[in-house]
Amino acid sequence: MSQAWNAVIPSGTERGSRWLSRAGLRPTRQRLALAALLVGDGKNRHVTAESLYAAVRETGDSVSLATVYNTLRAFCEAGLLNEITVDGARSYFDTRIDDHPHFFWEDTAELVDAPAHQLEITRLPEVPDGAELARVEVVIRLRRRPAE
Repeated sequence: MSQAWNAVIPSGTERGSRWLSRAGLRPTRQRLALAALLVGDGKNRHVTAESLYAAVRETGDSVSLATVYNTLRAFCEAGLLNEITVDGARSYFDTRIDDHPHFFWEDTAELVDAPAHQLEITRLPEVPDGAELARVEVVIRLRRRPAE
């Protein structure tokens, strides 16, 4: 994945700590390390558990892949991340939690934000009795055209 991970700096750890605090999550060492990578520089990210695991290993922190998965799930449950399932085999975790569409590049497996102002959904099907609409995810799958 062509994800640029910046070095974790003290202000990034501080930003990560505030992010966890807003959600009422206890700032464990592992959570702080992952939060600093996710939001430490203030940029939005789309990560997989595997890409975040690789990034945290590059920092020298000792966190297992299972801990990364569990922590990402906890962040989602706390409302800090949105999970975007592109296909049955891969989920992305988005630090931008407002409703917005995505482009998924099939050739690079990269998920990026699509321009929300260009999307118009005029009508949705009625939800079944006893159900309520939780959210609408729009993932637009793209592939590069072959060179002509």
